[in-house]
Amino acid sequence: MNNAAISPLVFGAWRLADTPAEANADAVAQKISMALEHGITSFDHADIYGDYTCEELFGAAVEKHKLPRSKMQIITKCGIKLISKNRPEHGLKTYDTTREHVMRSVDRSLKNLKTDFIDLLLIHRPDPLMNPAELSETFNTLHKQGKVKNFGVSNFTPAQVRMLQSGMNQKLVSNQIEFSLLHTEPLYNGQLDQCIEMGMMPMAWSPLAGGRMFAQSEERTRRVRETLTQLAAKYNTAQPETIAYAWLLRHPARIVPVLGTGKAERLKAAVAALKIHLEHEDWFHLLKAAVGHDVP
Repeated sequence: MNNAAISPLVFGAWRLADTPAEANADAVAQKISMALEHGITSFDHADIYGDYTCEELFGAAVEKHKLPRSKMQIITKCGIKLISKNRPEHGLKTYDTTREHVMRSVDRSLKNLKTDFIDLLLIHRPDPLMNPAELSETFNTLHKQGKVKNFGVSNFTPAQVRMLQSGMNQKLVSNQIEFSLLHTEPLYNGQLDQCIEMGMMPMAWSPLAGGRMFAQSEERTRRVRETLTQLAAKYNTAQPETIAYAWLLRHPARIVPVLGTGKAERLKAAVAALKIHLEHEDWFHLLKAAVGHDVP
């Protein structure tokens, strides 16, 4: 799998259950259809989203409204165990990448999502007790069974990626990381460098910093927002957030933003970024606003 197999923007499903009035198959189906209409064909899940309910909501919507699974790419994650009424067997929040847990998680996700296979499975967080050889064998089994097409990680450091890849036959194809103008660490900590080096697809979660970019009033956020607004005028786009997405898309690692919204106007603002190629100095203007100084 490469970036071409995933849409250039991904619909993040973690908020599907946030609003009770919209946590039903009909409302979710409308969001899925709206994403597809905008060319967003990839959907990012995790078993834990919505207190273990979002995958089932999505699957119910797909089944009830006969939405075209063949036109979608489904991404999901496992490896975190939360204390939840929906998982009464969990007595403590832990990470678990054992064969038993990963296999059981995948089977549950397949059932909840109403699909025969997962396009991309990610290990959600680095597990201190992770055994690369065991996880590699688990991935091999899932691939041979046709349950998972591709494998990756989320929130892994470069060293953790290398450690896991060293014991695997399957190639890790993606690292989903936090990256935005308010969280620029991946530019310096080696995560994006490694994605280029290894041909991995970086997906950026919280690309607008969870909304803080346009809500907070502290100095750094104001600098970023003012620069985004100035550049939005220059590039003739109505929404400053479009420029925030364009900043991510400009990076040579070919970053794929994971969108955290189901609102039409917000999706349109993100899609508009696909047609904007920031000039070199404009990209650095935004970096300067983000870090508060010129590059060293």
